[in-house]
Amino acid sequence: MAISNPSVFLLMINGQIEGANFPEYDDLYCKYCFVYGHDWAPTSGLEEGISQITSKSRDSPQRMIWNFPLEITFKSTNPLGWPQIVVSVYGPDTFGNDVVRGYGATHIPFTPGQHTRTIPMFVPESTSRLQNFTSWLLGRRPEFTDPKVVAQGEGREVTRVRSQGFVSLSFHIVTKDMKRLGYDTTPSETAHTPSHTAVAGIGPGDQPYST
Repeated sequence: MAISNPSVFLLMINGQIEGANFPEYDDLYCKYCFVYGHDWAPTSGLEEGISQITSKSRDSPQRMIWNFPLEITFKSTNPLGWPQIVVSVYGPDTFGNDVVRGYGATHIPFTPGQHTRTIPMFVPESTSRLQNFTSWLLGRRPEFTDPKVVAQGEGREVTRVRSQGFVSLSFHIVTKDMKRLGYDTTPSETAHTPSHTAVAGIGPGDQPYST
């Protein structure tokens, strides 16, 4: 009989990218990818994907609906590098070119159960008015070569960005064998209730380790 590895725990993620609020734009689609630490590995599901194009409706002129499914399972030996999801939104400009309308990222919730997240989005900007005009004229807006940089801190402090829109997500989280390894991710009923060793680097504000 095979014996499961006691040093490995699982994180199972089911959910969806529900929709977006970009008052100035329409006919948008999104891409997503996961960013995680060296001790993590996906065992099933998709690490990245691209949604359908959606438009605003008469009933909800400020909101676009994707309901794009997310499903992936990770295994890890260490909570360091807890997964993040990076979302990139794209749409046509005045000349019909697909340009980025927003980047954003959030950590996957570490507490089992149902969760919702709203991600503030942003876009990189040109460093001068001349560059801004030239990029608009040529249909080449500033964008990241690799969207995963959004989930990393290195080099972000020198990037000029502008806030723009929101994307909402929902998650259903299941973990396996974390308590057996001494990590307790269940919410405490009271601050004085004794518990197992808490996952280091993850606090009450759902802020796990970053990569």
